[in-house]
Amino acid sequence: MRKVKPVRKLGRTAAHRKATLSNLSTQLLIYKRIETTEAKAKETRRVVEKIITKARKGTVHAQREIFKDIRDKQAIRTLFEEIVAKVGTRNGGYTRVIKLAPRFGDAAKMAVIELVDYQEAPATQQKTGRQDRAKRVKGSKKTTGSSAPAATASVE
Repeated sequence: MRKVKPVRKLGRTAAHRKATLSNLSTQLLIYKRIETTEAKAKETRRVVEKIITKARKGTVHAQREIFKDIRDKQAIRTLFEEIVAKVGTRNGGYTRVIKLAPRFGDAAKMAVIELVDYQEAPATQQKTGRQDRAKRVKGSKKTTGSSAPAATASVE
């Protein structure tokens, strides 16, 4: 009996899913770190790991194979010149997925995916959370530190 390897469908058709993962992979190779949903980050990790493994060969054939998935010359150039030089000795595990707090609008699980050798201290760069609700309430007595008095709305 045929066993199918599980894949996250991401609520998209096959062509849309392929385009989404291609775009995320391109952005990851260019910017070295992107923020997206957790499911997209995990799927992007699978794609990028295979791409970097192919790129380590350094042949023209490898470039053409990668160009099928990533249609951006800047990303290909960055991959073969910078990224492969840094991860040449590593045997896989080129990316890292760091989970973040849920998104404010729809409570989607968020994550940051980054290339491992490009981040010095992942624990020190935590995403700053949104403001406390108490700080945003109209008429709160928070001082701004400026010499001008704060304008407060008073209802009598």
